[in-house]
Amino acid sequence: QVQLVESGGGLVQPGGSLRLSCAASGFTFSSYAMSWVRQAPGKGLEWVSGIGTSGGTTKYANSVKGRFTISRDNAKNTLYLQMNSLKREDTAVYYCAKPESGATMAVRIHEHDYWGQGTQVTVSS
Repeated sequence: QVQLVESGGGLVQPGGSLRLSCAASGFTFSSYAMSWVRQAPGKGLEWVSGIGTSGGTTKYANSVKGRFTISRDNAKNTLYLQMNSLKREDTAVYYCAKPESGATMAVRIHEHDYWGQGTQVTVSS
């Protein structure tokens, strides 16, 4: 069965950095685009970033563009999110998500069919 397991969250000061990882199993990881999605306290789900199957194509929400970098290692079935210059408003639970459609990058929440359990990122001084 499909499993997505995030790790790497934690407490960081504003301006700091964190690197999230998502270990994928139960499907052919290299055949799927992947996404990062987050949910801030009291708010809905927000798509953050997406990456194509080979890693050559990436997209970002305007709120994180220039600060976050998505990447993947298909040999390790792992998705990453490098987060730099973190702001308080980046505080959220971060999820990796698998698009239903396979190789097509998904930017809408409903286009994803599997999610991890999430990892908490808290940006605070």
